[in-house]
Amino acid sequence: MAEQQNKGDAPDLSNLEIRTVGVIGAGQMGNGIAQVMAQHGYDVRVSDISQEALDAGLSRIRKNLNRALEKGKISSGDRDATLKRITTGLDYSIFDDCDVVIEAATENEEIKRQIFKKLVPHLKPEAIIATNTSSISITRLASTTDRPAQFIGMHFMNPVPVMKLVEVIRGIATEEPTFQVVRDLTMRLGKVPAVAEDFPAFIVNRILLPMINEGVYTLYEGVGNVESIDTAMKLGANHPMGPLELADFIGLDTCLSVMHVLYDGLADSKYRPCPLLVKYVEAGWLGRKSGRGFYDYSGEKPVPTR
Repeated sequence: MAEQQNKGDAPDLSNLEIRTVGVIGAGQMGNGIAQVMAQHGYDVRVSDISQEALDAGLSRIRKNLNRALEKGKISSGDRDATLKRITTGLDYSIFDDCDVVIEAATENEEIKRQIFKKLVPHLKPEAIIATNTSSISITRLASTTDRPAQFIGMHFMNPVPVMKLVEVIRGIATEEPTFQVVRDLTMRLGKVPAVAEDFPAFIVNRILLPMINEGVYTLYEGVGNVESIDTAMKLGANHPMGPLELADFIGLDTCLSVMHVLYDGLADSKYRPCPLLVKYVEAGWLGRKSGRGFYDYSGEKPVPTR
């Protein structure tokens, strides 16, 4: 474990100006974060475990920007400038000039811990580390780094270019200058920060994921089928997506991970993951990203699988 800072050891961040931002992970969340940062004038460094993952992330960014261009939201010059600001690489040495590095890897604590241990030797002393975790303890993740005072949660919503909210979560060691820098950065991106305490799943997922889990239980117990459950919540509660459609959009593996964090962290049976959710994940039916979840996405229109 990296040696932790003693109080007073943390660099002075009062004059820190964010110019270069690192993003670890080029997947659904990471490429969205990279796109938004680059669109707002920041130089962005993106890393992932393979060149294929980086190429796929850049392809998604290019597709998003082209769609925005077709809708008249940006110019071709804006698109080209945004893409030019993004640099990719497989080695963490690309982060040596970053002012903030945002980890956006899969929602697995051990993977995140290994990332932070690998990352810290490449960072300048004043660099801030942020994690896009949707549920895992910020305090615990920060303890694996050499700078818990400069470690914070920065949880973007999916899809990042569209959703306005960012949960900003302080760990027990996060110091005020770190919080101020990240909150200001959030607002400069045109996002709205919601300050959350470091409890399992924070605010959004503490409320949202138990609702989704209850939707899966409703299916599991035969109260309704996939279509009736989603229709009921869309028309009866005015939700834009039903809970099962939303689960597929988020990823059933991510939903299950968050429910495990809630169940383990709060020791309350109401957070027990539905066995049917576990079974779908075991089958590899993870939702849209795998082509099958509570809906089958192989045809022109999604078809319920139950």
